[in-house]
Amino acid sequence: MGTLEGHLLPGMFFLFYSLYYSVLVSLALLRGQRLLKLPLPPREKRGQRWWQLVPLEGVVKVVITTAGIIPEFFYPPGENRLTMVDWEDPRRPFIFKDNWQHVTMYGFFLLSGVVDIVSQSCQAQQKLKLERAAEALAFHVLVLLMATHIENKSTLEIRVHILFMVPAFLVALVLTTEVWFPDQPTLWVLKTWMGLVLSSWLLQLCVLMYAPPSGQPWRADSPEDLAFLTIFFCWHLAIQAAVLAVIYALCSLWHRRCSSSIAVLSTRYQPCPMDPSSEELEKLSADAVLQDRGV
Repeated sequence: MGTLEGHLLPGMFFLFYSLYYSVLVSLALLRGQRLLKLPLPPREKRGQRWWQLVPLEGVVKVVITTAGIIPEFFYPPGENRLTMVDWEDPRRPFIFKDNWQHVTMYGFFLLSGVVDIVSQSCQAQQKLKLERAAEALAFHVLVLLMATHIENKSTLEIRVHILFMVPAFLVALVLTTEVWFPDQPTLWVLKTWMGLVLSSWLLQLCVLMYAPPSGQPWRADSPEDLAFLTIFFCWHLAIQAAVLAVIYALCSLWHRRCSSSIAVLSTRYQPCPMDPSSEELEKLSADAVLQDRGV
């Protein structure tokens, strides 16, 4: 993860995941849902096909985190960082600290994906609280390890990672609260907004540290450069709020169009009256008799 590609993978994953949640939150608000994700029916009432039982979100979490863990140990080809302790050194020092921190972060998101799969595929009834708790734990571990990940780093890297920890901690806090209070739309919006900020700032971190547009690296000893980091982070807050508003507006247009289509269909196709004493039923019966006689 200490490379451009290593930061790009989780950045893109968080971005697509946050955009997906933005659509879910927007539609939930427009439909007036009490819960962001409606619980699945009991297992015996679902389809029996394997793709109907395996949750897509859980599978994506497992695949993406596995794709992040393997390069931490074996990239570039020929490397092997599975060793945690240098046994040849008499002091027995720990080695590859950063890689093991990254693997631990990925591992807890992998655990969240496994919990999703077990809860939705292997249990008779979905365990929503367990899923939320596992996801909240993954973000808490992310913040905890990030706090130690910045030790012995330059001032620039410390500032960048601290700003990254702010939305990550807020997402963890909201997820923890949702374990007991899942029916709070304000928390849905805050979680989604901070998720968008977290993902976009992680992508910004790739640009700042590995591919600055000017071609010149940022200077850790420059107060101006450090000040602009905070300015850019505030811009991310505003931009992602605007992105969330645009997504809500697009979902609103789609929701209105679907609602109008359903309304037209409901007025076009009226249920047949089944009451024997109904005048409409008598009229339809009389018309049918006349047609039979005509034939």
